Amino acid sequence: MEDTSFWKNKRVFITGHTGFKGSWLSLWLHSLGAIITGYALDPPTNPSLFKLCNLDEIIASINADIRDKQALSRVILDTQPEVIFHMAAQPLVRYSYLKPLETYETNVMGTANLYESIRECKSVRAVVNVTSDKCYQNNEWYWGYRESDQLGGYDPYSASKACSELLTASYRNSFFNDSLVALASVRAGNVIGGGDWALDRLVPDCIRSLLNNEPILIRNPNAIRPWQHVLEPLGGYIMLAEQLYKRGKEFAEAWNFGSDDADAKTVEWIVSTMCQKWGGVADFKVIQGNHPHEAQYLKLDCSKAKIKLNWHTKWNVERSIDKVIEWTRAYQHGKNMREVCLSQIECYNS
Repeated sequence: MEDTSFWKNKRVFITGHTGFKGSWLSLWLHSLGAIITGYALDPPTNPSLFKLCNLDEIIASINADIRDKQALSRVILDTQPEVIFHMAAQPLVRYSYLKPLETYETNVMGTANLYESIRECKSVRAVVNVTSDKCYQNNEWYWGYRESDQLGGYDPYSASKACSELLTASYRNSFFNDSLVALASVRAGNVIGGGDWALDRLVPDCIRSLLNNEPILIRNPNAIRPWQHVLEPLGGYIMLAEQLYKRGKEFAEAWNFGSDDADAKTVEWIVSTMCQKWGGVADFKVIQGNHPHEAQYLKLDCSKAKIKLNWHTKWNVERSIDKVIEWTRAYQHGKNMREVCLSQIECYNS
């Protein structure tokens, strides 16, 4: 991190702070001295990282829906944030097939509600909208997508994130171009880390099975994903927000924060590696049958972040898995999980 003193007493607003990535981001920024207000629904899982770390003891936590424009505007005007991270979302591909309207309402109109609220608040200087690598039109290429490549989306989740990107570009050009607000969007790949209990996500599914001494069930063993620890993109978001605040429009654009090429691994490799590191009788098997469409291969070209922000990944996929296992063993043994998370953040930054 270039300037850790930058965040001391900065007023930061985080939507979706009760989720997996939002909880890690809240902890990290609080450790840097930021004054944080979170705006989100209840944690989406039980257990949850938010509750395990007792985050409501150290940040102001507002329980409300991103789709409620009136409530959102009121909280933003009351707290007068300087920096906003927008992470509130319906984040699951397979769930989006079941609840497409909810997915679009949350991921598209929720984002529009936030931007309208920002227009009413004079304190905001930097905004980071967190979308997804799935916002790209996926041609199953073996090379990485650049920020200028075509947007798309086969499933409702992916399409909703492409819509969020278009919405962001529109608001940047239409309303924030001549204002003091610097607005960027960020696209990351498959993140892993301790405290992710989401359903229908590979590593959380693995952890549940391992904790219950059950075989891990996988749908798509040959699918390749660019795996990265959650702290990798979050570190990029934090660096970007600082530059947006300091240098404004120069950084107000779309950014990729993905893993290195060597960390693109098959689902089967991830699961077998987790079983090996967990030890004991851990094992997995493949579920046969028809499953909703999911991309086979998707990776990002992060040259821009590496050159303009000097952002680089620190933990390869194997070390990332080690950190997930380390976190889960600590959870198993009833450790103070806030301290465990802060220790991993400190390790990442050392």
